[in-house]
Amino acid sequence: MSERRDTLKHFLELPVIKTLNKADIEANIPHRDPFLLVDEVRVLEEKKKYVGIKHVRADEYYFKGHFPQKPVMPGVLIVETISQAFGGAIMSQIAANGGLPLFLSIDNAKFRGMVVPGDTLEMPIEIIRLGKISKIYAEAYVNGKLCTQASLTFILGENLHA
Repeated sequence: MSERRDTLKHFLELPVIKTLNKADIEANIPHRDPFLLVDEVRVLEEKKKYVGIKHVRADEYYFKGHFPQKPVMPGVLIVETISQAFGGAIMSQIAANGGLPLFLSIDNAKFRGMVVPGDTLEMPIEIIRLGKISKIYAEAYVNGKLCTQASLTFILGENLHA
């Protein structure tokens, strides 16, 4: 897939069908604190369009070392947060017995701005393909400014809830 050039920013203004909270997300993926990174997922269109939300707190564990004098959320954790939003939103719909979306690839990732304590990440996610192998395109915004974008491909792994 060639690099995607259109923006998903307009997703942030679409009507929300429902909102998944942390308990809903935890029902779909095995991640738990301190590594459950997504706070909520807004469903815009089932199996197609979502917006993940992450409230970046000053007490996040990774800020102790990245970087103590100027805390910045690591780009790899922004990508992981997007992944958790995707999994937290759709796993119950594509895997009857649970399961875990595992990374196959992270393509065309670009980091365009810093994410710091106090920021709220808004992550519009578009599902390109959904199934045993799924592909999404996602962006992350802080205060309307694009800070991250990537195409992510996953394979449906085993059920880790059992």
